[in-house]
Amino acid sequence: MGSPHISTEMEVKPDWIDYNGHMNMAYYNVLFDHAADEFYPIIGLGEDYAKTRQLTTYTAEFHICYLRELHLGQKVRVHSWILDYDEKRFHTFQEIHHPDGWIAATAEALGLHIDMTGPKVAPMPEDILSNFKDFADKHKPDTWPDRAGRAIGIKR
Repeated sequence: MGSPHISTEMEVKPDWIDYNGHMNMAYYNVLFDHAADEFYPIIGLGEDYAKTRQLTTYTAEFHICYLRELHLGQKVRVHSWILDYDEKRFHTFQEIHHPDGWIAATAEALGLHIDMTGPKVAPMPEDILSNFKDFADKHKPDTWPDRAGRAIGIKR
């Protein structure tokens, strides 16, 4: 896949381990969210954007595929790509990478641009839309990820 945005290294914390001895499913989402918090300011989004412009993003949909267990103390980085975007929405894909080269989980999200005074879905300002274009041009996969666009169901 094309060049991802790569997060800083993150470590699996003791509080994240469940009674099965591996990282609880909720904390995969935490890793993906922390990685988004790292690339959002590059686009112009995040806490400062919400405070100064009364505009933000909400997640409309989020799908995780759990591929391999993570355990206490393991270190990972999250790779993030923009699959698509328009003036009100953006579609991201992320992978949690272990330093040994394997992928622990993938995530796909549909984000919405929000006017906080509503709150309601609203078009992005031109500067943010331009930032999305720049980020997507740099961090767009060469091919559609195999795990993107999957539906949940029992095949019969």
